[in-house]
Amino acid sequence: MEENKNKFISIEDYILQFPPEVQEILEKLRKVIKDSAPDATEKISYQMPTFALHGNLVHFAAYKKHIGFYPTPSGIAAFQQNLSEYKSAKGSVQFPIDKPIPYELISKIVKFRAAENIMKAKGKIKKK
Repeated sequence: MEENKNKFISIEDYILQFPPEVQEILEKLRKVIKDSAPDATEKISYQMPTFALHGNLVHFAAYKKHIGFYPTPSGIAAFQQNLSEYKSAKGSVQFPIDKPIPYELISKIVKFRAAENIMKAKGKIKKK
């Protein structure tokens, strides 16, 4: 078995390993994140698709029965009520693949995280 098997170079590489129906969800999720944070850059971090804007913004990943979305603990805390029907942890939430993905909610969380990272970056600049 090759050691490189799960080393993804791009988000495309990551998405292409899944069945077409999961690829469709991941592509739509990617577009929602891009549209919500147009200045964010794409990369692979922790072997997951990641968007960065003044640091990591959000990560996402596909699993057998759910899509994992990782907007950091602050992104989860800020939308706790909206996320209450989903299994979540300190910095993550699971959206079941067999149910509609809440893209509008994801967009709001991404916008919140982008604003948060921009404010943090401005704070760092002012302190210098």
